[in-house]
Amino acid sequence: MRDLDAFEDALIEQFKEHPVLANIALLSDEDFAEVLLQRRFVSLAFTASYDLAIDLLRDEAGLRIARIILREEYPDGHGHTPSHREDTTADLYRLGVTRAVLTASRPTDATLEAIAATFELIADAGGHDNSDLRLLTILRFWGEVLVSVEYGQLWPRMEPLLTRDGQNHSRFYYPHHVHDAKTRSLASVSLLSGSHSDRLATRVTELLALEPSTDCFTQLEEQSLQLKVAFYDQFLPALDRVRV
Repeated sequence: MRDLDAFEDALIEQFKEHPVLANIALLSDEDFAEVLLQRRFVSLAFTASYDLAIDLLRDEAGLRIARIILREEYPDGHGHTPSHREDTTADLYRLGVTRAVLTASRPTDATLEAIAATFELIADAGGHDNSDLRLLTILRFWGEVLVSVEYGQLWPRMEPLLTRDGQNHSRFYYPHHVHDAKTRSLASVSLLSGSHSDRLATRVTELLALEPSTDCFTQLEEQSLQLKVAFYDQFLPALDRVRV
């Protein structure tokens, strides 16, 4: 597991160094808002991605973890508590995005391609003999670990607007940076771990122990990273405009 941890941590560092994420503070307010608006469409596809994976999972332990995480996106069955999707919009409004801008926003071709490619990656994973390992690997790395990294990179730009009187008022971005994070190594994860990444890792590591090779794990993590990179590549022209 140490080798896999080192491999995974290297991918995380590689993602942090994406020019857009590494230079997010330099973007104009308009370009930064566009990053968040396009990222919102990917967030809207998050639950559909989980549902697709759940349809294809056969491992009961993995299913339970995935179901719990999915249900946390919609807390309170009585409808008194906003969903995480609503929390996203609330943070966007606090960051200065108007309802008119939100209403007029549409996914770009690159955003639609990132979403479609994610569905394809999940669907393809379901067709393999070791589909449970593959599906849980994607959910964990694409849906949790890298999401935490994204929001961690974006947070310094958001923090001044989402913090008042020393209190953090972010309802979506900062909580997901914390709750989705990889906080423990693959060798030391536990179901008692609080983050989504670590909870999924408990089953991923058990399934990895049954595999003769870890190649599918590393390949899928690389592919998950490329989905994220392709999404952020569409904003490289925004850096050109500030001569980065």
